[in-house]
Amino acid sequence: MDDVAFDSIAHDEMSYLEDRLSELDPDDVDLTVSSGVLRIDLRDGTKIVINSHRAARQIWMAAIATAWHFDPVDEGRWLATKTNEELRPTLARILRERIGVAVQL
Repeated sequence: MDDVAFDSIAHDEMSYLEDRLSELDPDDVDLTVSSGVLRIDLRDGTKIVINSHRAARQIWMAAIATAWHFDPVDEGRWLATKTNEELRPTLARILRERIGVAVQL
């Protein structure tokens, strides 16, 4: 996969996450997007940072002293091969466990 192809699919995923999360109550989930980095501040103080990393061809997520490196699998699916976790379900699980918000990603 070349840079252009990766940038396109990573941008699509980041935009999807931003759009879905922006639908949540801002008192529960505060979003900030800057230079392609999505920062999510939860009402309990949890901070989640998601960004695309072109050199590695991955989307990286950090939350609760854990980091995931997700590889593109197919449209809308990004997989952390070390843990076999997918980006969207993992993010949804964190939101549910930390602040009790159910979101379908």
